[in-house]
Amino acid sequence: MNREEEALKIGFIGCGNMANAIMGGIIRSGLATPEEILGADPTEAGRERTRKENGIRTTEDNREVVDQCGTVFLSIKPQYCADVIKEIRDQVRDDQLIISICAGRSIPWLERAFGKRVKLVRFMPNTPALVGEGITAVCRNHAASEEEMRYAMDLCSGFGRAEAVPEHLFDTVTAVSGSGPAYVFMFIEAMADAAVQGGMPRSQAYKFAAQTVLGSARMVLETGKHPGELKDMVTSPAGTTIEAVRVLEERGFRSAVFECVAACREKSEDMGRN
Repeated sequence: MNREEEALKIGFIGCGNMANAIMGGIIRSGLATPEEILGADPTEAGRERTRKENGIRTTEDNREVVDQCGTVFLSIKPQYCADVIKEIRDQVRDDQLIISICAGRSIPWLERAFGKRVKLVRFMPNTPALVGEGITAVCRNHAASEEEMRYAMDLCSGFGRAEAVPEHLFDTVTAVSGSGPAYVFMFIEAMADAAVQGGMPRSQAYKFAAQTVLGSARMVLETGKHPGELKDMVTSPAGTTIEAVRVLEERGFRSAVFECVAACREKSEDMGRN
């Protein structure tokens, strides 16, 4: 497949938050122009919002997207996935690439739903994609080529980073990065509340807490140092930081995080079996 030609039209079935984040990233990265993207959504409000945010053409007809686009994103809620696939599967062509961001719908499940050979790539993005700082797990089926896998991962470049991950680890991805922003938001909120207790105005407290998390994360990614080594750089002997670390350890901070990630992974595994 000639990807330069196929990139002429990229389609989205479903125009929710994540779909709009991906569209915006693709446009910003120059992989497609707004005129080369078509989005389908059942509601006029959804179509209007997408036209306003990304300037693309929209339709209410899912089959129009399949007819016109070489790459088609399934960006719908998992409970609608079976019905949408039933609607479009007869029109899906051998040369098309289908990219699913449907949570909990594995590649074997998607293959059974299509009932024929289809080139499939599965994305597991997270909500920081909305601000261009997402991390997306990517896997493919045997029908999709290595070139198509690289193309799919390139599409992620405009809204964050991408990593090839075996599908059997997607429940772990869900627990760490998919649900992880909620844990981080709780941490930011708790630090900000403590700052307010210490006399800092709330708006300023959120800025200090959030920027500290952002900067610390960048240090991990950009220095390549182990998080424990970076922690040790902050903790002076008999200082304030080591006293705070002592309290976190005493209250089971790391154990609580470990257990919450494990519980989330187990829940994701249970949902995938249903």
